[in-house]
Amino acid sequence: MMKKQPKLNFWQIWNVSFGFLGIQMGFALQSANVSRILSNLGADLHSLSLFWLAAPVMGLIVQPIVGSASDRTWNRFGRRGPYLLGGAIIAAFAMFLMPNAGMVVALMPPLIFGAIMFALMDGSFNITMQPFRALVADMVSTDQRTLGYSIQSFLINTGAVLGSILPFVLTNLLGVQNTAPSGQVPPSVIWSFYIGGSMLLLSVVWTVFRTKEYPPDEYADYKGLEKDAVADPKFKGIMGFFRLISHAPKAMYQLAIVQFFSWFALYLMWVYTTSAVAQHVWGCAIDDRSSDAYNAAGNWVGLLFGAYSLFAAIFSILMPRLAHKFGRKTTYSFALVAGGIGYISMLGITNQYLLFIPMIGVGIAWAGILAMPYAILSDSVPADKMGVYMGIFNFTIAGPQIISGFLAGAILKYFFHEQAIYILVLSGVCMLLGAIAVSFVKSTKTETE
Repeated sequence: MMKKQPKLNFWQIWNVSFGFLGIQMGFALQSANVSRILSNLGADLHSLSLFWLAAPVMGLIVQPIVGSASDRTWNRFGRRGPYLLGGAIIAAFAMFLMPNAGMVVALMPPLIFGAIMFALMDGSFNITMQPFRALVADMVSTDQRTLGYSIQSFLINTGAVLGSILPFVLTNLLGVQNTAPSGQVPPSVIWSFYIGGSMLLLSVVWTVFRTKEYPPDEYADYKGLEKDAVADPKFKGIMGFFRLISHAPKAMYQLAIVQFFSWFALYLMWVYTTSAVAQHVWGCAIDDRSSDAYNAAGNWVGLLFGAYSLFAAIFSILMPRLAHKFGRKTTYSFALVAGGIGYISMLGITNQYLLFIPMIGVGIAWAGILAMPYAILSDSVPADKMGVYMGIFNFTIAGPQIISGFLAGAILKYFFHEQAIYILVLSGVCMLLGAIAVSFVKSTKTETE
């Protein structure tokens, strides 16, 4: 008989997700600075989206494999813990190396080394991040899922705030140099990556050693599984993987449409916000990649990204109550509408300080994207396949980014005449389409759970 899974107190749920604080510091530094680093190392504006393809491709490959492996792993570090810890060690190593690409010029072109470190860094982020999604579903009872993923969203966005503002703080409060010769990365960015990598490793270690995962028999009791069940052989190997996809709950396919529009937009934002702000607000030329104005715009984008993460963290606190009162789908749709309005409104703003206003909407959307799809999906997925399905669900994140990466350069050149601000308007339209698509999602559980 299935036993009722005990509820966790607030700090237990907090510890389960605490590692995401450091992971998102890493992601925030990557989001706000990788385009800048690659530009410093010689990448041109049209090729940036192609370099950024490393991120979704690594997620597409890594997350399903890690998810499936973690479903079958039980050792003294737990079920998900070994992957959290291993990924964090590799991620920290890559973060220490990437901004120092200019030092390896004797071994290979710095741009190539930077791209390799970017891929390694993002791949290890995915190794660490994927089990966190499943860990919340493992440890938190069904009626605490929205709270669990909202706390995770809060920690993600708190980490994003810290990571986003690091270069600005180091430059303006501590006097660290913010410019560098052509082919090198500014010291403010290098030291930001050192700090971010250290925080990533320490926060993940905290989760691994402060969270006691349920042993196999106890987990089976709480999830209604057979204790000695042997994994169904029809779900093994390559063909088994495709059978898993064909047996996926309908909610996953319905959410995939929402995810397509959401993540297509997010990818465009991460790649082109620095160029959009530099051109639209600072008046930089299209081919400007190293001037004081361009680097000032880059630091300001870090602040803007920190701002939307701060607003997302605040909305994450409100989100469980809103979901309980209005339902998950309504809350999710509202978040995407707010994001769409935020993106589009940037077209009419040329004052750098007023750019913080659209970040309110972008932050609300980001909070919803980080929590609501997983809260809805986790109630529809079999407990013994939680990890692999969470990994497969990453296809709905990676796929739109890959498509965006291949199309973005051409869209920018041929439709928007290299004016990057219009890319952000396109992002807003995509967010609004995602909000409409939410209405077609049918979850299997009560909406307010």
